[in-house]
Amino acid sequence: MKLTILGTGNAMVAECYNTCFALSKGRKHFLVDTGGGNRILKVLKDADIKAKDIHDIFITHEHIDHLLGLVWMIRVTGTKMNQGTYEGELRIYCHSGLVKTIQTIANLTIQKKVCKHMGERIRFIPLEHGDRAVILGNEVTFFDIYSTKAKQFGFTMLIPQDAHEFHPQEATASQIQSAGKQMIKFTCAGDEPYNEKDYEFIKGSDWLMHEAFCLYAEAEEFRPYEKHHSTVREACQTAEKLQIPNLILYHTEEKNLKKRKELYKKEGKLYYSGNLYVPDDLETFEL
Repeated sequence: MKLTILGTGNAMVAECYNTCFALSKGRKHFLVDTGGGNRILKVLKDADIKAKDIHDIFITHEHIDHLLGLVWMIRVTGTKMNQGTYEGELRIYCHSGLVKTIQTIANLTIQKKVCKHMGERIRFIPLEHGDRAVILGNEVTFFDIYSTKAKQFGFTMLIPQDAHEFHPQEATASQIQSAGKQMIKFTCAGDEPYNEKDYEFIKGSDWLMHEAFCLYAEAEEFRPYEKHHSTVREACQTAEKLQIPNLILYHTEEKNLKKRKELYKKEGKLYYSGNLYVPDDLETFEL
């Protein structure tokens, strides 16, 4: 399983893209959030991810820096469907209260000949806390992060270490559970600090993606707590407490992008003993 970080920045960045990423298995991709505009098309091109190979998209919440790129993905996918160059369906996962919002924005901004596919080949899958799905052949569990700003979901994905020996789409619940020790558990906790209410979902994760709005040393300048965000220090303390072996920090400010990796790692290593990653846009990982 390949992880491509398409964007690493918070809502107001201009020098990098808003936070979003893709999980890829061969030529099939699971897109998580879409950033705030049509720059999603450019970063996908730069990552060599083709829209025709994206069949699953998850939108964590309604904020523009996570949602509005989806309008462009609907437009591109619907157009390809009309041209006969997109096979199958596009599945859009989001919490149940967000479906109507997405459809309304799309219907107001995209031609009817494209929007006609919504509800048919562009299928919305409304989520409730604890819902599961099989995406890229792997079991995914979605959970409410209990945001006080806007309803938001995160997810965990169980990734077999040997995809040839285990196929979740064909396995029973007991088989999945018994094979757990052979799994890599990947967790995206949304763009707010980890909530202890989600411990049962996040515990045992091998990889955790956690927001880190800024350095703790710069908290007075960026005021992350007012925005319901954390600093590098808190994110690393959380991962250390949960004994997460691999931590990816994202959804950051962009004051000093060239030194962000160096500065964030320097502060983070004071509080976290695992593998700490501070990716740039378009950086990739093998899970």
